[in-house]
Amino acid sequence: MLIDTHCHLQDEVLFEKIDDVILNANKNNVKMLICSSYDLKSSEKADELTKKYPNVYATVGVHPENCEEYNLDVENEIIDLCKNKKIVAIGEIGLDYHYTKENKDIQKQTFISQIILADKLNLPIVIHTRDAIGDTMEIIRKYKNYINNGGVFHCFNASKPVLDEIVKMGFCVSYGGAITFKNSTKLREIVQQTPINSILTETDCPYMAPEPLRGSVNEPKNIVYVAQKIAELKGIDFDELERIMQQNTMRIFKIDEGLWN
Repeated sequence: MLIDTHCHLQDEVLFEKIDDVILNANKNNVKMLICSSYDLKSSEKADELTKKYPNVYATVGVHPENCEEYNLDVENEIIDLCKNKKIVAIGEIGLDYHYTKENKDIQKQTFISQIILADKLNLPIVIHTRDAIGDTMEIIRKYKNYINNGGVFHCFNASKPVLDEIVKMGFCVSYGGAITFKNSTKLREIVQQTPINSILTETDCPYMAPEPLRGSVNEPKNIVYVAQKIAELKGIDFDELERIMQQNTMRIFKIDEGLWN
């Protein structure tokens, strides 16, 4: 089976046709979806989806773009959502300086607070970092004693030294549609250098549609293009890649195969 470890099913463009999105995924052998959240409202929606669809799991948390909404009340709501056993991580959390750096201090504190929260809840973290890898790594190093459950650098696109460091710390990295883009030569080189047991597959849908669908609304069903490219870059059979991706996903998110159906 194929797995989409990072999709935004709560996004309006997908949510309004969610039954078809799930059906399309199943028809294309995408049998597990992990719905990633970015604020409290999306976390609540993700929680609802896990209860409606047996093959949907979720992460809950506050994205750096929404950092100013994070407070003790929101944290308590997230803790309550984590009573659901299908909530498998805190995320996506991290730093994003692409649009603004003016709230860097708030972003950092929100990131740190959720790292500590994940440790309390015995959950891995899903990290978003954009134009902020230096500060992200500084926080990861400083608070490594609170990262006891591993995690994922989603949509990974950093240097080989960063890759080596985070893999040594027990993180996985997930790759999406960007690895299929014609101008992503350096990223494909990083994929080739990534240990196969540290790789996950994602779509980040409805964004980042892979070639040959670039520019369209992305869906979990399109994870096949990502998986095919990874198998090609790693020089392994597609069936073998599927097996390894399943093992990696179950391990990093601590999903009991008996729970999944």
